Amino acid sequence: MEQPILKASGLTMRYHSVLALDNLDLELPQGKIVGLLGPNGSGKTTFIKLAAGLLTPTGGDLTICGEKIGTATKAVVSYLPDRPYFSRQVRVEQQLSFFQDFYADFDRARAEEMLTALHIPLNAKFKALSKGNQEKVQLVLVMSRRAKLYLLDEPIGGVDPAARDYILNTIITNYDPSATVLISTHLIADVERVLDEYLFLYQGRIVQGGNVDTVREETGKSLDELFREVFKCLPNC
Repeated sequence: MEQPILKASGLTMRYHSVLALDNLDLELPQGKIVGLLGPNGSGKTTFIKLAAGLLTPTGGDLTICGEKIGTATKAVVSYLPDRPYFSRQVRVEQQLSFFQDFYADFDRARAEEMLTALHIPLNAKFKALSKGNQEKVQLVLVMSRRAKLYLLDEPIGGVDPAARDYILNTIITNYDPSATVLISTHLIADVERVLDEYLFLYQGRIVQGGNVDTVREETGKSLDELFREVFKCLPNC
């Protein structure tokens, strides 16, 4: 049986009195685009930061490619945070050089090709770019790595519909088919066309999950419709 790309067992994360993840168990298969879907405050960003190695869990285990989170896993994980993090004074080409120096799997030629197609000048400073173009640059950098696991936190949350289409097309056409992409979002209708599988997260627990095509075939509903149906029955949604 093929080893899951990511496995969480009893994963728990507490911020003082707030329980963000509650004894979470899940596995991500290889070669799939998976949606981590839930309302705001459900624990999506916390989970992604744990997988990226930015937080340490309160309890439980989390492994990527069979390894505990650490240097080895960071080398195979490409992470897109939910907000821009580059200095506004940095030029796009400087950021490319940073990724090239820092990540052995970064494909600079691929990144430059995508940026050219987007008409984003390499000598432009981040402060001169629109919010949508800033997010496109970040996504291009993340997807230009030859990673095994891509963690994308709200990649379409702050951009216009046309930019969303580009971002989603970039995701599905610019990753190794043997890799896994985990997309965290609450914009189900926009993202569901690219998903193979889904996980509904609520108050730090998985309340439902499965294959997106199976949902459509067995229920006749879109994933967005199923999401609304499931979460309208839960308190505080």
